Amino acid sequence: MELKGKTAFITGSSRGIGLAIAHAFAKEGMNIILNGRKDISKEMIDSIASYGVTCIGISGDISDYDAAKEMIEQAESQLGAISVLVNNAGITNDKLLLRMAPSDFEDVLKINLVGTFNMTQLIVKKMMKQRSGTIINLSSVSGLIGNIGQANYAASKAGVIGFTKTVAREAAARGITCNAIAPGFIQTDMTEVLSDKVKQQVTQTIPLQSFGTVEDVAQTAVFLAKSPYITGQVVNVDGGLVMHD
Repeated sequence: MELKGKTAFITGSSRGIGLAIAHAFAKEGMNIILNGRKDISKEMIDSIASYGVTCIGISGDISDYDAAKEMIEQAESQLGAISVLVNNAGITNDKLLLRMAPSDFEDVLKINLVGTFNMTQLIVKKMMKQRSGTIINLSSVSGLIGNIGQANYAASKAGVIGFTKTVAREAAARGITCNAIAPGFIQTDMTEVLSDKVKQQVTQTIPLQSFGTVEDVAQTAVFLAKSPYITGQVVNVDGGLVMHD
């Protein structure tokens, strides 16, 4: 798909991977909707607009269906039809299973999985009428192989994968693609809190012997947005950490 002049809505795009994807799409000439639970700063909007595109910031809670609907309507009233949806917003709340309260589990699923459902269902209805569109969901290698202390996060990201494949099958007839990206260990605020010792131990398990960058994930998102014949796939961006037969 030609990206120039189209509009992308990227949830959780006030920092990290989401913000990197916003910059990567803006470099391709896309108009950008930045989103987060808190207000998006003017400086952030201006940095995206510096590529010569239109950028707006819309804050709200994607796990609330009515709030998600209102955000999408607001975005369309300002920038028109949404051609690319990136479901990036997500949270973690790591605890061992035996210490995890029901609310710890439910809260993570509500943002990571229910939020992805809310945004996708609302926007795919419109994409069906357009007979085109791209949906990119951020999963994780934790959703593929699990991770100690992440029963809630891994379950939510595994759910995103199953959801992605189903949406891909249901929407394909209308020319809509839906894929997932499963990042491994990426240099973000979440991994920055790890001790040097832990980082070294983790690095030794990665065949490419390094953490990835947010730009690595962002370029994968651009590739998928441009690829009309790839759908229902999970692309690992993990340095070889998880390999399939």
